[in-house]
Amino acid sequence: MALNADKFIEAFMANLIAKNPGENEFHQAVRVVVGSVAPYIVENPWLIEEKIMERMTEPERVIMFRVPWIDDRGDIQINRGFRVQMNSAIGPYKGGLRFHPSVNLSIMKFLAFEQTFKNSLTTLPMGGAKGGSDFNPRGKSNNEVMRFCQSFMTELQKHIGQDTDVPAGDIGVGGREIGYLFGQYKRLRNEFTGTLTGKGLAWGGSLLRPEATGFGVCYFAEEMLASKGLGFKDSVVAVSGAGNVAQYAARKAMDLGAKVVTLSDSNGFIYDPDGLDDEKWKFVMFLKNARRGRISEYAEKYPTASYYPGKRPWGIKCDIALPCATQNEIEIDDAKALIEGGCRCVCEGANMPTTPDAIAAIQGAGLLYSPGKASNAGGVATSGLEMTQNSIRQKWTREEVDSHLHTIMHDIHSACVQYGTDENGNTDYVKGANIAGFIKVAGAMMDQGLV
Repeated sequence: MALNADKFIEAFMANLIAKNPGENEFHQAVRVVVGSVAPYIVENPWLIEEKIMERMTEPERVIMFRVPWIDDRGDIQINRGFRVQMNSAIGPYKGGLRFHPSVNLSIMKFLAFEQTFKNSLTTLPMGGAKGGSDFNPRGKSNNEVMRFCQSFMTELQKHIGQDTDVPAGDIGVGGREIGYLFGQYKRLRNEFTGTLTGKGLAWGGSLLRPEATGFGVCYFAEEMLASKGLGFKDSVVAVSGAGNVAQYAARKAMDLGAKVVTLSDSNGFIYDPDGLDDEKWKFVMFLKNARRGRISEYAEKYPTASYYPGKRPWGIKCDIALPCATQNEIEIDDAKALIEGGCRCVCEGANMPTTPDAIAAIQGAGLLYSPGKASNAGGVATSGLEMTQNSIRQKWTREEVDSHLHTIMHDIHSACVQYGTDENGNTDYVKGANIAGFIKVAGAMMDQGLV
């Protein structure tokens, strides 16, 4: 059976790469999933006959469009917009928008593919999609960002809606950008609906939505650690990133009794052996959200901290690692450093932040490891809760939303354990998450016929 699974993987990937040349991130994401589900597929030959995996990896729709806008100097700028609507078998498309110079079709397809499984794991009725642009909001004025968002939404609004596709934020798309996007959607469509999530609290947003991804990462890590009799209390935690996910992962880890000693951005990382406290955390929030500054300024303000330009934080000794920055930020040498530094748990807050060889090393060393599609699903889960509140025209309390979030992360962990635990009681969270997500989507696709 293992040989047949290996043959299936190689034949499938050869065909996928031939059909999608040069899309390395997409190939990587698909290979990880296919590697997990291939044994299940060959045990159920009807999945091969119905070509379920081939259908899952082919987007239902790919939208690419020109985004023209005028900068503050009066010069015309041109960016490229994307929306990849991957799979709507279990609900309307749902997934974030990313504004970053690295955005291309491969990254959009990888993120939309991952989103399909992530949304399936939440137990909520949401399909998978992702979108964005190679526009960089950093260094732009509010007026420039507004003009870009209005141009972007002028095209995107033709393809989305509360029962069709509900975008949210991602890297480079925070509350400011969601506000401008929603305003233009409302102007063009003449309707006030829950078509975007991550909205302001005064106009349809949900309490706890900004915190949800970071909090959810820690809730999932708690479940993993508890299975081994461990926890956050008195642990040293290394966090990468300094954006929304990293900020609130650090906050929740601190609340759970851990010492958070690192944060990073694209220029480097800071190491504070004394750990973050309430004052330091509030400074990071001000620095990154209000001033949009660089994390190096933390070390300038707090002499106990050191700044390491051009480096990642994984060489710092820690008990728990929470990668919350971007894809492929933990490579094989970083994984070896974490293992040698005594790390016990790697729980992903970003999407696909760990390369395949690094994952193999981490799992081979016996560390607890969770893929982002499971552990960072709290953000999209709370977006789903925002959609529910918009539909029923009600607002839940912070405690109600947090309770729902905690339950969802517990249920995702249980699904991973159900499908990923071997006869020795060891749980492969990658396998568990992929199979659990796959089974639900595959069943829905079969029920709905060849569409």
